Amino acid sequence: MTATREPVAGALQLPGLSPRRARRRVIQVAGALAFAAFVVQGLIVVDARPQDLVTGVTGMADILARSLPPSFATLPDALSAALETFDIALIGTLAALVLALPFSICAAENLTPARPLYIAARGVIAVCRVVPDLVWALLFVTAVGLGPFAGVLAVSVHSIGMLGRLFAERFEDMDMGPVHALTLTGARRMQVFSHAAVPTVLPSLVGIALYRLDENVRSSLVLGFVGAGGIGFQILTAIQLFDYPTVAMLLLVMFVLVMAVERVSAALRRRIL
Repeated sequence: MTATREPVAGALQLPGLSPRRARRRVIQVAGALAFAAFVVQGLIVVDARPQDLVTGVTGMADILARSLPPSFATLPDALSAALETFDIALIGTLAALVLALPFSICAAENLTPARPLYIAARGVIAVCRVVPDLVWALLFVTAVGLGPFAGVLAVSVHSIGMLGRLFAERFEDMDMGPVHALTLTGARRMQVFSHAAVPTVLPSLVGIALYRLDENVRSSLVLGFVGAGGIGFQILTAIQLFDYPTVAMLLLVMFVLVMAVERVSAALRRRIL
């Protein structure tokens, strides 16, 4: 029996390495080869052709040339559309906050009132998060028609999933000492939540909400492409009319809006956290 096992053990050995390190090295090499194989199949599936990008530079340069200078005559309309985009993100985020908080409480294992509520809340959060906001926008445009209200609904539903999951994870990671202390004094569940759970994680929740608002401003731009209002709808219209100077102005205004929201959001998060 010993003679039959020695070749197998020796096959896994590499010169100068112990059997354990040799097995680890073989696993590492196999993992690297598997990753390389996935990368190669990915390049094949996406039909990657870098040479087409080189040959298409002239077309891109032509569009950029026709976009300059930006059409400053459309600046008032661009500012109005940018404000609508920000309002879609703001109202959608606020609505999601109100709805995500109770879902996150039920979805946190250490705070949920009952196991069925935990499973139901996790299911709702998963559905809201997994379905892209663009798909939600298409559904709500069909339901309520074109315009910013459909964008608000899409942002709200998708943000419920994102905020609900992050809030629930933050609740599960919080210090349970204050919660246990209030529970032992006979405090009701709502009192425990408002006086122990919320103060412990409130800065983190506010920081997460501000980050989500930052993300929703960017998302609101794309939602306009399916008729959900905002500056994205004007960009799509200008592209269809080959009005590239107007497209350049709209993108410039959107860039300023995104950068401003990002900087303000980052400053508030640093102050809070």
